[in-house]
Amino acid sequence: MQLFADISLAATFLSLFFLLIGLFKPWIMLWWEDRQNRKKVIKVYGFAAILFYVIYQILKELYSL
Repeated sequence: MQLFADISLAATFLSLFFLLIGLFKPWIMLWWEDRQNRKKVIKVYGFAAILFYVIYQILKELYSL
């Protein structure tokens, strides 16, 4: 269970890293979209970072029980 929590934490940091890259060059991180802008980068990678962090917190709480 700790492995999944660690993977989720790593995915959180990776999403935040991609978010930072996308704020400078949105077309690099949203190459599959027709229109690339910073708002979409924040929506996609910001949501992913929050989601992975929530999963990490849940798994960490379950692991500590």
